[in-house]
Amino acid sequence: MLYAILLSLLAGLATGLGGLIVVTMKGMSMRMLGFGLGLSSGIMVIIGIRDLFGKSIELGGYFPAVIWFVIGALFILAVDVLLPHEFFFKESGARGGGKSMLMATGTIVALGITIHNIPEGMIVGAGYAAMPAFGLVLAIAIALHNIPEGLAVSAPLCAGGCSRRKTLFISTVSGLSETLGAAVAVTFLSFIPGILPGLLAFAGGVMTYITMDELIPTAQKYGSPHAIGLGLMAGLIIAMLMGQLVLMGQMV
Repeated sequence: MLYAILLSLLAGLATGLGGLIVVTMKGMSMRMLGFGLGLSSGIMVIIGIRDLFGKSIELGGYFPAVIWFVIGALFILAVDVLLPHEFFFKESGARGGGKSMLMATGTIVALGITIHNIPEGMIVGAGYAAMPAFGLVLAIAIALHNIPEGLAVSAPLCAGGCSRRKTLFISTVSGLSETLGAAVAVTFLSFIPGILPGLLAFAGGVMTYITMDELIPTAQKYGSPHAIGLGLMAGLIIAMLMGQLVLMGQMV
């Protein structure tokens, strides 16, 4: 449990890295942002479908895996409907303009990301329970995904007049809820070990939905098309290589 929670903590702290980029570098170029979002998308879609969903099929059968995958996607969809959050990177894109609106946007995004990070922590916890090396790969993928989230939280807060220290604090804290998700996943597995295949497929559904509904549309909205394509291909290749390394580690 402690190792799984530690991995989720490190992944969650990556939101603070996104905040650090905003407060020290005054943001990130749209080309670099598009590449980063594409990279994260490529890694997450491969891991969500091939690794999490595939491992669930291997352990528990095809149809149960499909059901749990759909439940995971619907769960994160419900979270989005109940607590929508808007990714925001350009100051000129704020609703209505004023600093108070920018501060409100940053606060809403931070709250939404905090809630969304709980199921992301469950992904890391379930993956670590299946195989420690797999949990590490998932933590890296989630961390890459969390850097743009830190940017999304920090950009409107900074533009709205929030101090650098407070902006960095809020962006970092918004990622720490991932430890709660990891603790929930590991606790469930401690009492109901047979739920692991379903939990893996559930995590795969969450991960795939986040990629398709948030990362790729956000990349298309804010990033450079060629940078997104390059990032996506790089992410796919990295995910395939990481998967092979996990298999080699399992054989050893």
